[in-house]
Amino acid sequence: MKDIIIRKQGIASPCAACKLLRRRCAQDCVFAPYFPADEPHKFASVHKVFGASNVNKMLQELPDHQRGDAVSSMVYEANARVRDPVYGCVGAISSLQQQIDMLQTQLALAQAEIVHMRMRQFSSISGSPENASPSSKDTQSHQTRSLFNMDMAEDQANMEDSFWH
Repeated sequence: MKDIIIRKQGIASPCAACKLLRRRCAQDCVFAPYFPADEPHKFASVHKVFGASNVNKMLQELPDHQRGDAVSSMVYEANARVRDPVYGCVGAISSLQQQIDMLQTQLALAQAEIVHMRMRQFSSISGSPENASPSSKDTQSHQTRSLFNMDMAEDQANMEDSFWH
């Protein structure tokens, strides 16, 4: 927490909130630790969205150890609301979710293409199926399924690994 900035004359400089509200900053000002004088934009956006009275009430109702996180959340939401007055943070989250969905689709298509290319490569290495005997066709089919299953297991493991990291 930042303490109230002291000027050279020994007079306390008001925090950003008290400065904007044009009031004297008391020693026990609830805003001072979270809205320092050198960051006036921080309180300005919070005040514009939530109002000073509501912010004061919210901070008063919280224990001291939770106030910093609450202020960070309010600043984030206020800045998002200034950029997007209708949706705020929800708009940003929705946009990111759409990007995730699109990228997952692209990943699935790329993985399917890799499997398809491996299947073509395997079939060209093992020879043409028309010239093979019935027993070699069964062996080839079993090998193809094994390769496909290994690819799918590897792809699933990679997806799970990327999800958790």
